[in-house]
Amino acid sequence: MATRIDRKFAALKAEGRPALVTYFMGGDPDYETSLKIMKALPGSGSDIIELGVPFSDPMADGPAIQAAGLRALKKGMSLTKTLALAASFRESDNTTPIVLMGYYNPIYIYGVDRFLKDAVASGIDGLIIVDLPPEMDAELCIPAIKAGINFIRLATPTTDEKRLPKVLQNTSGFVYYVSMNGITGSALPDTSKVADAVKRIKEHTDLPVVVGFGVKTAEQAKVIGTAADGVVVGTAIVNAVANTIRPDGSLVADPAEAVATMVQGLSTGVRAVRLAAAE
Repeated sequence: MATRIDRKFAALKAEGRPALVTYFMGGDPDYETSLKIMKALPGSGSDIIELGVPFSDPMADGPAIQAAGLRALKKGMSLTKTLALAASFRESDNTTPIVLMGYYNPIYIYGVDRFLKDAVASGIDGLIIVDLPPEMDAELCIPAIKAGINFIRLATPTTDEKRLPKVLQNTSGFVYYVSMNGITGSALPDTSKVADAVKRIKEHTDLPVVVGFGVKTAEQAKVIGTAADGVVVGTAIVNAVANTIRPDGSLVADPAEAVATMVQGLSTGVRAVRLAAAE
């Protein structure tokens, strides 16, 4: 059965452009504001939303996303509230795909069966759980697929020809190519190497390949989008939120407006790929 993610990529393929995938941290700077941010994303040009689940001990997140997670946790955000956030978003938007991104510990504590039932009810379409390797597919990946939720796997520059088929074995929705070794928010790598990596992954799968970690500007999104089926932007969006927050926690500007402005700019980048191809 096709998911919202499958339908979105099919529509974008027909449109002739890559997806803009936007990450934000659920509950940052607080629940209500993050819901406002989430609701603003599709109208600003986001095609797929990555909803971050705050976690106290992240391993793949850079300082900006770690700080966002801590702000959210201090305001009482949890996995339960993150699912509630998605459910509230679904009341007014039943088409934009939502991918939950985080770590396994909160899901394990919540209970896998209960989590999957509640995730489906909340309108979650996909999962990116960065600390579950393919060897642990029975834990969550396979049950998620059976529940109708895509399980999206990460491939990295160190994922060689021997490892790649194992990584792709139960992946669905799309493949997330981490464009560099290291944490989120690092400098953008050599784009020619990214293009070669996407081509190599596509030799092993028919799934869309999206590229993330390091994309900050419309021009970078355009360059990456010429080679990939989608571009993920996360740290830049999280920083846009952080820049509206004073040290005492009060706001100097509306975070949702700041994010919307940034996403509109990024959206011109991915849409320019289609325009360039049409010339």
